[in-house]
Amino acid sequence: MRRTWRWVLGVLIAIVLVTVLVLWLLLRGSLADLDGEHPLPGLARPVTIERDALGVVTITAGSQADAMRALGHVHAQERYFEMDLMRRSAAGELSALFGPKAIDADKRMRVHRLRARTEANLQTALGDNGEAVRAYVDGVNEGLADLSVRPWAYLLLRQSPQPWQASDSVLAGLAMYADLQDPGNQTELALSRIRAVVPPALYALIAHDGTEWDAPLFGEPTGNATLPDASQLDLRTLKGKPGTAQEEAEAVGSNNFAVAGALTADGRAIVADDMHLGLRAPGLWFRVRLRYPDPQAAGGQVDVTGFSLPGLPAVIVGSNGHVAWGFTNSYIDTADYRTEPANAAATVHEERITVAGQVDVVFPVRETAWGPILHTHADGSGDALRWVAHLPGAVRLDFGDLARAGDLDAALHFADRAGIPAQNLVVGDRSGRIAWRLIGARPDRGPGCAPAGFTAASNQDCAPWPIRSDAAPALIDPPNHRLWTANGRVLDGEALATVGNGGYDLGARARQIRDLLATQERFDEHDLLAIQLDDRAVFLQRWWALLHDVIEGSDDPALKRLKAVSHQWGGRASASSVSYRVVRGFRTHVMETLSEALLAPANAQLGEDYLEPRLAQLEGVVWPMLQQRPAHLLPPAFNSWDALLIDAARRTEAELSRQGPLAKRSWGERNTAAICHPIARALPGIAQRWLCMPADRLPGDRDMPRVQTPNFGASERMVVSPGHEADGIVHMPGGQSGHPLSPYWGAGHEDWVHGRPTPFLPGKAQHVMTLVPAPQAPD
Repeated sequence: MRRTWRWVLGVLIAIVLVTVLVLWLLLRGSLADLDGEHPLPGLARPVTIERDALGVVTITAGSQADAMRALGHVHAQERYFEMDLMRRSAAGELSALFGPKAIDADKRMRVHRLRARTEANLQTALGDNGEAVRAYVDGVNEGLADLSVRPWAYLLLRQSPQPWQASDSVLAGLAMYADLQDPGNQTELALSRIRAVVPPALYALIAHDGTEWDAPLFGEPTGNATLPDASQLDLRTLKGKPGTAQEEAEAVGSNNFAVAGALTADGRAIVADDMHLGLRAPGLWFRVRLRYPDPQAAGGQVDVTGFSLPGLPAVIVGSNGHVAWGFTNSYIDTADYRTEPANAAATVHEERITVAGQVDVVFPVRETAWGPILHTHADGSGDALRWVAHLPGAVRLDFGDLARAGDLDAALHFADRAGIPAQNLVVGDRSGRIAWRLIGARPDRGPGCAPAGFTAASNQDCAPWPIRSDAAPALIDPPNHRLWTANGRVLDGEALATVGNGGYDLGARARQIRDLLATQERFDEHDLLAIQLDDRAVFLQRWWALLHDVIEGSDDPALKRLKAVSHQWGGRASASSVSYRVVRGFRTHVMETLSEALLAPANAQLGEDYLEPRLAQLEGVVWPMLQQRPAHLLPPAFNSWDALLIDAARRTEAELSRQGPLAKRSWGERNTAAICHPIARALPGIAQRWLCMPADRLPGDRDMPRVQTPNFGASERMVVSPGHEADGIVHMPGGQSGHPLSPYWGAGHEDWVHGRPTPFLPGKAQHVMTLVPAPQAPD
């Protein structure tokens, strides 16, 4: 019997080892090719692909088409699954991969019918670069086919990747619309409903659109709200229904800023850019340098380095030796609702959602001339949405022409044709000039068709508007030689009235950047990086003082414990700071209490029609309330403002104490990185660790330049001067490769965590691959 059991055990061990070996070989089979010579059909000339120690790719080609074909090949081999997720998320096709759990997400996007719209207007989207796009698409499909095994994520899902099409590159661009603009335009609709049921004075507080923290490029701060008196508004007399307490949402966007040559030792302009988005492994972006002759480019040659987006044949932000450029989300008003009567002329589209493991779901979409109806009322009327992403030209793949620009004027000329989500472009050229310009698709509203924004314009008499990208507001060669944007309000006056307010962010981050730029008269790249990494809690300083006014001298044991850990204010969102976490939590509880009180009357009146608005400027209402403490604006649940503040402090203490001793509740404990591969959440815990970056405790927060939460923050950082790229600096979390066995999985991530400068230009080549024209088959 012992011999039999040994034999059985040996067989079992052999089976396990063979299984592990097979799995290992299958996983390795989808690793990208790094060396050697490989044929690539369609190439006119050989292309060299180099990778440095971080996996940064340099492509040297004989033409734009060959360079894009090679870029497609590289993107597919390193990132095909992530590319696939982008096109599917925009088109509402995730259920075909993930099954029934993705149906609701697909319905939210399928109502926009972005694939159908893209295919109907594909030539407009391709612009003048149809040949380059087609070469990229062919390169993607060849790169996928050249892998020995389909990408590893498809093995786990028991799915096969579908070929890439030109329309998929457009959908990848539309996925950025969905990330950067709310496809449901919820805050605008929420505020229009709220306005209809609450007193005007209450609506004015809820919809207040600025604070003393504003730092626009044009005009002055909007300032805090003027509080109504008791004859205009008394919260104690209004019936209310509290909503669900929600912490402030992140503003999806970025920081960018620049200094002109007048502020540098040798006359160089320097551009800094860090785009704040959801973080994952691998990173959203892919670092690349493209070199090829181009008669339309300055000097007849393109040599551009920066960040590409797998799925798109372009460098999105970077520098080409002549100009450097970066973006932040502009938050102009890019969508309008209109109420359509029950008998309005409409077309019903039967959208078919393919679902892995079950029958297709047929999803009807009712669409009027204004746009698809997203909400239907009991009387049959509906709320139709018009969104720039619906319209021809929202994505035009010739925005990559910025790589050809030879100076600032040429860059602004190319910007006129940019089919991208509306952005704040900051650009500098090698002569030392800098400029800001609103870039990308925006509504071209006609007379009497003001942006609905947060003013509840009805649009009932407004004709359906087209989009445009030219003749946008700009600031060229600013007299103070400095530019900055950080998703807050940039414009004022007539320009702001024209483009509208799409929910721009609190201005504290922009103001901190502006003020730091004003402290020096000479800058280099490291000075601008220091601004990007600034985690000083300037905005929360006064909240710390308020907290200590509340707890000073109190005999309450909870408040005494809170005082003991917060009396020393380091003034930074450092990972080790307990006081920062305490103050941050205190402000959150106060803001939630007051936002609930202001919205409760609308919630009670609207019932099931109530939608939660995002109130990015609520600080400009709350702070005057806390300073003036009017009894008629005190939430009914409290008998004094002191009681409200003490309650917030006690809740902060209780929340933290439940997790252990207060003295150990650091900011880094809460702000711990959770940066994982998209498929990680579907796997057991041990596999999740394998597919995630280290759980580092991170400095930074939302209302300071170093924006950082566990899975949201700087998806890239770049500081570069055109013509001085060798002095440039970058950071990128998550690494270059989407394969956990790749040497470039997570490469460069630790530099991002610790703020260590990484060179902008690729380093010495560690791997060199040559793509050569494939032999043509005989006729």
